Amino acid sequence: MPSIKESKILILATDGYERSELRVPYDDLQKQGATVKIASIGKTSIKSWDEKDWGDSIDVDLEAKDVRIEDFDALVLPGGQINPDKLRVEDEALRIVREFVSSGKVVAAICHAPWLLVEAGAVKGRKVTSFKSIKTDVVNAGGLWSDEAVVTDKGIITSRNPGDLDAFVAKIVEEVEEGRHDRKAA
Repeated sequence: MPSIKESKILILATDGYERSELRVPYDDLQKQGATVKIASIGKTSIKSWDEKDWGDSIDVDLEAKDVRIEDFDALVLPGGQINPDKLRVEDEALRIVREFVSSGKVVAAICHAPWLLVEAGAVKGRKVTSFKSIKTDVVNAGGLWSDEAVVTDKGIITSRNPGDLDAFVAKIVEEVEEGRHDRKAA
């Protein structure tokens, strides 16, 4: 079981990520000692969506095509409407999600990011939550949707919105320190 201080966390995002849903896990996990890297479809910086308009940017550490699952202990998927909608049509993004799910490593998705889990075929028969506007998408994909701040099913963590970020990050730390989880592949 890896300590959070020794863990390596990957955040997968693109333009339009909900600012707080990337920045809070990024900052909080680093404060706890984790190494946190940002991956995206391209190698340039990516721009956030901050409530009602474009926000600041963050540098990308590596392109999705160069991500090696064995280099990381967990995957974090921030939401926002734009970010996961763009990523769910990208083969490399879906490869990363599927490989993390298959590996038994921690996968954490918040807000609209469970769309990526839906697209990767990773919610069927699993307990999940999400932003309420995509509840039907999750249910139609076979997910067992629940309106709770954090829902965890064998190392797959989901949360509803920015108001759940403290519980979301705490659950990421807990699940990373538990280690790999036995589960059916996506």
